[in-house]
Amino acid sequence: MSIVVPTTKEERIALIRENLAEELNFDIIEKIIDAGGSPKIYWGTATTGRPHCAYFVPAIKIAQLLAAGCEVTILLADIHAFLDNLKAPIEMVDHRATFYRYTITAVLEAVGVKTDKLKFVLGSSYQKSAEYVMDVYRLASVVSENDARRASAEIVKQSNNPPLSGLLYPVLQILDEEYLKVDAQFGGMDQRKLFIAAKEWLPKIGYKERAHIMNPIVPGLQGAKMSSSDPDSKIDILESAEAITKKIRKAEAIPKVVEGNGVLAFTEFVLLPAAGLRGKKEFIVERRDEEPLVYTSIEQMHSDYANDILTPQILKPAVSKALIELTAPIRAAYEASKDWQDITLKAYPPPEKKVKKVKDKGSRHPGKPGGKPEDKKPEVAAEGAAATTKEVEEATSQVANVSL
Repeated sequence: MSIVVPTTKEERIALIRENLAEELNFDIIEKIIDAGGSPKIYWGTATTGRPHCAYFVPAIKIAQLLAAGCEVTILLADIHAFLDNLKAPIEMVDHRATFYRYTITAVLEAVGVKTDKLKFVLGSSYQKSAEYVMDVYRLASVVSENDARRASAEIVKQSNNPPLSGLLYPVLQILDEEYLKVDAQFGGMDQRKLFIAAKEWLPKIGYKERAHIMNPIVPGLQGAKMSSSDPDSKIDILESAEAITKKIRKAEAIPKVVEGNGVLAFTEFVLLPAAGLRGKKEFIVERRDEEPLVYTSIEQMHSDYANDILTPQILKPAVSKALIELTAPIRAAYEASKDWQDITLKAYPPPEKKVKKVKDKGSRHPGKPGGKPEDKKPEVAAEGAAATTKEVEEATSQVANVSL
């Protein structure tokens, strides 16, 4: 599978900008391209939960960036993962970083990216250096607690009394731009506040501003943001074909409603662009007893969906088929790699099976093995009867003596 490479400056810029929600300081990228250079861009991911199909959204953009001649660094943010409200135990972050490397590489190869121009960097490889730690102190001295909390509001779990680690998170991510020596950072719209903070904070300690490009937040299968913590809203990248079909079939897709439709959104941000990278940007929806619907733009799909020409009943099977085809080489790579399988068990060990406790029903005969409680009752009754008889005899004797 070969990827289509743009040849002109205009085509390179158009491919970088495709499907972006927002840009900050984009002129930095344009100037580098105008000069015939290769913009250096990084995307970071905290190695916490298992990657799911929402990762195809940044993966498609990374593929487009590589096709546009950018140099891309993927930061496997192992220390960030630990700082993010302890989502990943420190003893597992190394295993999870390796798992992410395998998975992300396979995802990019599935959409046709040549990974020889892609670089992976482990956060802990430089974030423990004396220079980096000193810059953390320097930045902490010019950033208020309120600013740090605001910058991390959308990316770190919030609470009334958050751990200090959550406030350090944005400081580290902003410094990463300088230490990775990049021209721009790529992320989602949920990181917008952090990106704006980066523009303000870095110059305070003598470092230059960077460009920032942002993808939209794509709704999950149930309408909300796709999340690894909600099994019904996401599809695991290594999911079986049967599971993919089942989850897409159960996905929320209200007829004639485009807004918040996760099935349509996945087509827009993953399936159509992936087809475009392979040279033919189209999405085919089969229909019974009719000619198939062939789409080359998302605008066409939205219009037909709003007018009930494209219905959930025919859209979902088409999306299932396309996603199964897209993930097939990833599953094949996983099944062929014993190392990948081994690291999966270390990174995400299966939960321990709960041992069912046997309820203690007690002894059949309290006080002696095998006895029944009710077996004791006749003895008690007999003893009581004997005592009563004795008392009557004694009383009768006393009455007799008095009479005499």
